[in-house]
Parts: sequence; structure tokens; C-alpha cells
Amino acid sequence: MPGVLTPIVAKFQARGHLIDSGLLSDAMEAVHAAGASYEILRLDVGLLRTDQSELEMQVSAPDEDVFDRVRADLMSLGLSEIETEDAAWAVVDIAGTAPDGFYSTTNLATEVRVDGRWEQVTKQRMDATVVQDSDGTLRCVKLRDLAVGQRVVIGFTGIRVTPHTTRKLQEGKFGFMQGGVSSERRLAAQVAAIAAEWRSVRADGKKVVVVAGPVVVHVGAGPTLAALLERGLIDGLLSGNALAVHDIEVALYGTSLGVELATGRPAVHGHMHHMRAINTIRRAGGIPRAVADGTLKTGVMHACVAAEVPYCLAGSIRDDGPLPDTEMDLIAAQAGYAKILEGAGLVVILSSMLHGIGTGNMIAADVRTVCVDIHPAVVSKLSDRGSAQSQGIVTDVGAFLAALAQALGVAVPSA
Repeated sequence: MPGVLTPIVAKFQARGHLIDSGLLSDAMEAVHAAGASYEILRLDVGLLRTDQSELEMQVSAPDEDVFDRVRADLMSLGLSEIETEDAAWAVVDIAGTAPDGFYSTTNLATEVRVDGRWEQVTKQRMDATVVQDSDGTLRCVKLRDLAVGQRVVIGFTGIRVTPHTTRKLQEGKFGFMQGGVSSERRLAAQVAAIAAEWRSVRADGKKVVVVAGPVVVHVGAGPTLAALLERGLIDGLLSGNALAVHDIEVALYGTSLGVELATGRPAVHGHMHHMRAINTIRRAGGIPRAVADGTLKTGVMHACVAAEVPYCLAGSIRDDGPLPDTEMDLIAAQAGYAKILEGAGLVVILSSMLHGIGTGNMIAADVRTVCVDIHPAVVSKLSDRGSAQSQGIVTDVGAFLAALAQALGVAVPSA
């Protein structure tokens, strides 16, 4: 009959630390918020604290629009429809543009059903499409990189995601990868856990990548970061023009933003120092050449070049200069970041909201992520932007780096 809505009933499943992580309650709230209802058909809670739980939930939606919303919300959390068919596909007809209704990925591990088999999606990242290559490989591809003739997944049919869940803090102890914001009073325990993960990740053959903002230099922590680079403990550095500029300013003039790091006093004509630093590097032909000819003898960027640690400096509209090494082509900068992040097992973000969030968008949910900043809102924002796996630490970045260096057995340089 016209005007009569047809209810839709579907079953969803998930596996992980569903209760401790809060995923179960988030899923129930998502169903209610969408205007649907649920029934828990099965909830097998792990017997031990380390065991995962299994959930089977039946969702009833009054119409297709409500169901589409609740399905999208549940899948973004990591729940998958149990009864599904092969994925639907459409062909790209305009380069850099996906067919209407394309499936937009999350950072959660994803599988696609093809010819009755579940196939793993590679290069997992959020905000991308799923493309099938000629050899059958499934991979995440950004909109701008789509080529005419490629097959792209559309809709939600035949998609299965795996939630990334961990146990929450208990008894005031620091637990890795639990999200939320941790307080400064647990800094020693937090750093110890991160140092252990740092060693574990590199022992597994994966990379540790650091994302650093200019605050690292402003607070006088540049020498500590440089020491970690020199010891070969960092596999890649991601940042912007400002970190490199003020690091080089310190190396050449002993000031950062015109302020003497040794005394905390503004230097005479100090406001010119960062521009003179840029000009010096431009005259040398770039940072590597400045290191090679002895113009640049110390600092974070010197350590990167000397230790052969790859770095990418992503430019922005506010950049002075910029340095010749700063990539002002946004697409090229994103590609540079993505290349360095390949094979990363741990990403440590040091007082850089802009580049931190950008990095978070490029990595899968199983990449361990730590965000350190003195401002709680900055730490929380990374998780709010989709990187729910991020562990936040609210503290001075200088204190964090000093404690981290000590935990990793690296001598902290004297001021």
C-alpha cells in the first residue's frame, strides 16, 4: 500500500574486547540514535580478562533510510552484517572521481566478499575507496588517484570490518592503545610502556615514525629528539616547515622564534633569525647540502641527514620562506608522508595537531599511536577525528622526550 513503510531486520556481529572498550554500549546507542531497535541474540563474554567477547545483535529498522544510517554507524564501529552477498561494483568513468554510492573506508581492517570468498583489503586507511586490481588484489585508493576503468566497491553489501578494541585503564595503570587522555601524574608508567612498545615494534621489523611540531624546538627538546635520531631509534620524521626552520635557527643562532634558548630572553634583532636561517639553507641548496658543506652542524634536521632518516616537511599557506626542502605541493606532501608511514608499527605525535591528524588519516587502526601535547583538547581531537586507537598523554613534550630518551637508554644532552 502507498505510504506504508517496510521494516528491515538484519543481524550484525563483532568480536573483541567489546565490554571493556565500550564498543557494546556505543553500538546500542548508535542503534537507538538512528531510530531503530536491537535485540542481543548472543553475547559470549571471555572467561579471562584477556579473552575477547563475541556479539550477535539483531537490528530492526522501520524503513530503509533508518536502516542505511544504523548500518553505516555500526560498520564504522566495527560491526558487520552477518547475512550478506558478494560486494557490488561500479566502474570509474571520470579520473579522480568515484561512482555514486561508493563505499568510503574506515581505518579498520576490512574484507570484501568476492565470488563467495572473503578477500582482505590492502593499504588500509580511512576516507578512501576499495579498488580491485587486474590481479584480483583489493586495495584502498584515494579519490584523486582513481583511474578510468577501475572497479570500485559501491554500497555496504559484502563488506566485513574488524573492530579494534582494547581493555580500558584499570586500577590507575597505563595500558597501551586504550584511547582517551592520560594525566601527567602517570608519566613514568606511560613512558615505560611506550618504550617497551618501541622496542617490540622494531624487533618485529616495523618502523617507529615521529610526527613533530615546532614546539619541540621551542621548549628546548630538539637536542633530545636529535639524540634519538642519531642512535638510529627513529625510522622516519614527519613535520612541516616550522620545525625545520626553528631547529636550524637554533643551530645557527641559538634562538627559536628569536628567543635565546639558553636565557629565555629575546635576542637583539632575533625576529630576523628564522628568516636568515631560511636564507642560509636556500643559499646552500637545501638541508642535505648544508650538512655536507658544514653550514649545518647540529640539530634535528642535521641528525636526520647524518643518520639517513627519511623525513618529509609538508608546507602550508602560512610558511615563511619556505625552506627548499619543504614540499609545498599538498598532494606530493601527502604522498611523501604515506611513503614514510609504510610499514609503521608505532607513530608518536609530538605537539603537532595539524600534521598529527593528517598522519592519523593515513594509517590503519592497528598502528600503535601516541599523541603527546600539553593541551588536553589537542590530544582528544585526534581520537575525535577517527583515530580511536590513539593514546593521549597530556604533558610537556620536553619532559616526555627526556623521560623517553632515558627509558630507551639514550643520554639526554645537557642544555
